[in-house]
Amino acid sequence: MLLPFITRRARWDSEHSLLWRIPFVTLVGWLVGVSILAGVAPGWGSSMGIRIDVKDEHQVIHSFGASDCWTCQFVGKNWPIEKRNAIADLLFSTATDSSGNPKGIGLSMWRVNIGAGSAEQGDASKIGSRWHRAECFLNADGTYDWTKQQGEQWFAKAAKARGVRYLLGFTNSPPVQYTLNGIAHADPGRTAFNIRPDALPKFADFLAEVAAHFDKAGIPFDYISPINEPQHAWDTDKQEASPANNAEVFEVTRLVGKALHDRGLPAKVAIAEAGSIDYLAYARGHNRASDQVKEFWDPSSPHYIGSVPNVARVISGHSYFTTWPISAQIEARERLRKRVEQIDPRLAFWQSEFCILESNDETTGGGGRDLGMNTALYVARVIHSDLTIADATQWSWWLGVSGHDFKDSLVYLDKLGGASSDPDPLRSDGTVVPSKLLWAMGNFSRFVRPGMVRVGATYDDHRSPADAASTVMASAYLDKKTKRLAIVLINVTKEDQVVKLSGANFRGKTVDSYTTSASSDLAKGSTSPCEVRVPARSVVTVVGAAR
Repeated sequence: MLLPFITRRARWDSEHSLLWRIPFVTLVGWLVGVSILAGVAPGWGSSMGIRIDVKDEHQVIHSFGASDCWTCQFVGKNWPIEKRNAIADLLFSTATDSSGNPKGIGLSMWRVNIGAGSAEQGDASKIGSRWHRAECFLNADGTYDWTKQQGEQWFAKAAKARGVRYLLGFTNSPPVQYTLNGIAHADPGRTAFNIRPDALPKFADFLAEVAAHFDKAGIPFDYISPINEPQHAWDTDKQEASPANNAEVFEVTRLVGKALHDRGLPAKVAIAEAGSIDYLAYARGHNRASDQVKEFWDPSSPHYIGSVPNVARVISGHSYFTTWPISAQIEARERLRKRVEQIDPRLAFWQSEFCILESNDETTGGGGRDLGMNTALYVARVIHSDLTIADATQWSWWLGVSGHDFKDSLVYLDKLGGASSDPDPLRSDGTVVPSKLLWAMGNFSRFVRPGMVRVGATYDDHRSPADAASTVMASAYLDKKTKRLAIVLINVTKEDQVVKLSGANFRGKTVDSYTTSASSDLAKGSTSPCEVRVPARSVVTVVGAAR
């Protein structure tokens, strides 16, 4: 049970049959009975048929995740321990309450920021907000201080303690000691990596030393991501960051892979964190940091990384600015999937970061929080498209925790009531506010677990992906060892829907359902395995054992 300072979660009570409440001798009772026997409950809208084919296998799911930037550095270090644990439960827990409702969304990957040292520089870092600065383990004299980044280390330990399968350490900039300009973001006009040439091997050794520390601390990194969104200029005061071209990404990958291998560390390098998935699929932009599927995974490329030790066979990119209109969302993902199939069918695509930045007919852009279903449903559609069209095996949201007024977080923080002498009170305490997005992502992350395989889910009326995106979307995932089947249904319409499932071959007369809506947060219920009621503007996950 979550602590009282967390906004209480509304629960959707499962519907009960009306048959026993109203005498059948009345006309109303007769109509109710007929409607239920016909398979459509009173007050529910149209119905559709969806067929599940467990033999139609697609990609194997790796994980669902989020990152600790930038707020966890303060929360994990300074906040009261009971509130830290409550946030960790919301993000990582797979436990349930006494009614079977999930206490958290069970993320299976946690992305840990390896800072560059702008926090120690303070205002001299030229990064305006201290919330976007980060400490660095490396001291100016070349020694290491493992008491740094205490907040990030606390959350990494909390994640592993709650069963999170994978930890990924990522950097936005090399340590400030190694950069060309002595700060953690680029100068205006620069399109290459902000690092001294002689410091490239030192940067690789730094990342290997950090990985070794986390390994000894019992929270080993499974992956290291050394460069983030290299296509962007990163020449403002917003955050730690640096551009890079493909040749530089290759060289950093080669050096980091070798450093990890030489130390006998298990972590693997995962690239390329492209600022948009379009940069993965074809040549675009100005700084030679595109067409990255071919650049890094075509054996004929001078930047081929397939022979580098300790490199994961993945290509990662971000879904920013590829989500609207729906036709463009579909086209971008089809293009990426075909490019991967052309270059290396064994290559896994990871959608490794997304939040709301676009402004269009369905969203007002990133500014201003949205704790409700509008953002939750918009993002659920993006997850669905990335999984079912681009064949993503990993999907991560941007921020796990934030106190800002922006559509970028799963769990938000509010200031405590009353006056404070601290100009920035959220660094030490506050109120925890879960979003509907948290729970809607949980409809995937809590039930679609690492190792499950996506299986076929097709519409009886042969509706197109575009038609499904404006009505009800369906995807299905099977644990081949346990025969556990999870089906995620996303209803973006304002009308309740009845989904008639076939082919799933669930055992038993009922299966579990979990609903996220305006009034429900992954609320547990039960449903017929053949007919699932999906409320208007909701996400419902059906879970059961298949034959």
